[in-house]
Amino acid sequence: MSKLPTTPPTEFTLEEVSELTINRELLEKLIRVRMPFGRFAGTLLLDLPEPYVVWFKVNGWPEGRIGQQLRAMYEIKRYGLEPLLRPLL
Repeated sequence: MSKLPTTPPTEFTLEEVSELTINRELLEKLIRVRMPFGRFAGTLLLDLPEPYVVWFKVNGWPEGRIGQQLRAMYEIKRYGLEPLLRPLL
């Protein structure tokens, strides 16, 4: 049976959230983007079903801006942050 390391974990600090780390304008634009193709064409990215966004994660993101936007939406949905963004609509 192996022993646990005796050295304490390294210290970490939380980054302060500020206007530099979160860009409200970009978030407001992101939540107003509509899916341009596929089964949910015309649907706000924020309203896409999570399994649909996960499908892109597994099978590959589209090229270009929509791929970047879907990646961001994946992280938002992954952590359940949609309710925080709805008031921005």
